[in-house]
Amino acid sequence: MSYNEEITNIYQHFETYIELSQDLKTALTNRLKPILFKKGALVLNANRVCKESYFIQKGILRTYFLKDGKEISEFFCGVNEWVNSPKSFMQRTTDIYYIDAIENTTALSLHINDLLFLFDNFPEMERYARLSMGSVFEHLMERIVSMRFTSAKERYLHFKEVYANIYPRIPLGMVASYLGITQETLSRIRTEK
Repeated sequence: MSYNEEITNIYQHFETYIELSQDLKTALTNRLKPILFKKGALVLNANRVCKESYFIQKGILRTYFLKDGKEISEFFCGVNEWVNSPKSFMQRTTDIYYIDAIENTTALSLHINDLLFLFDNFPEMERYARLSMGSVFEHLMERIVSMRFTSAKERYLHFKEVYANIYPRIPLGMVASYLGITQETLSRIRTEK
């Protein structure tokens, strides 16, 4: 995908929430930077402040944390999704989250200072943030309910539905940690009819 195609793609994403003026398109184009992460690359270390948000054009990024030295997958982001460590990004402090590339991933990067500039100069950007965060909040609430009140099989089926476009490309160990089960339990659930 060329840079012009990437920019057109992100314009389309924004336009599902707000109308983009030519001035806002220009401001976005001037602030978005293309970036490539190789498979396995550490995009964000939890010991660093998250200063960039990434809009994925191709590939998958995973957000996870460590518990007793074990990686616990928190969420996965694919094409046309933003990923960052929200608390770290907005509060400019370190957080528990790491981000890595599950496969070669191309993205557009937006620095926090550029995002704040857009908020200050384009009121419609705050509307975009409010509307797009609503869908993120909905996803997180579904995840909490799923983890608390459903069986491992129901969680797996919900995972397949939520991540329908990318779940076959996510390693089983990462899926199991996301679901809060062992890889053996996941293998058993997947073979059940």
